Amino acid sequence: MARSKKPSARAVGGKELSARVQPLSGALPAIAFKWDPETEILSGHFSGAGEGGGLTGSVEIAGTDGAYVVLDVNRGVLTGLEIAVWPKTTVVPELRPPRASSTGKLSVPSRPSQPGIAAVELETSLAAEKSEDQSVIHLMVGPKRSVTVVQLADNLLLEVDEAGQIAGFWLLDVPPLLQPGESAP
Repeated sequence: MARSKKPSARAVGGKELSARVQPLSGALPAIAFKWDPETEILSGHFSGAGEGGGLTGSVEIAGTDGAYVVLDVNRGVLTGLEIAVWPKTTVVPELRPPRASSTGKLSVPSRPSQPGIAAVELETSLAAEKSEDQSVIHLMVGPKRSVTVVQLADNLLLEVDEAGQIAGFWLLDVPPLLQPGESAP
């Protein structure tokens, strides 16, 4: 009987997206998450990630269920993300983020951008867990596997698997989603 291989995050066209964690020079960047209440898009951006030498544009992670996450990249370095279409999300009452083993910056494609190419698309499974108050969100990319946790910003953790592929993100200190016309408590 043939064993089926678990799906992994692969760029369209069958190529894997390489993701490297590089040392962070300077202070840990600050990221603040915000909701668009009309679309329920959650986004967060940060600066101070340094300069790289790759893609400037976006890495679009498309879930097999229609979920959609966009990673913003500037000169090959992650500078933000947004969850545009939510994957299946489970509420986990005592959800706590793991402790990061290091700090760093996430570099994606190491080659310079090609003229006219500003986006890379990945197709994989996406899932999410959130705390009851929605202040902690765990976004899982691809199948569950062993990971190393790296802190990219004050409220953003990255999970990287043993093959150096993105396995997930932890979004921390996320504000509550307010409906149009609703004010913060």
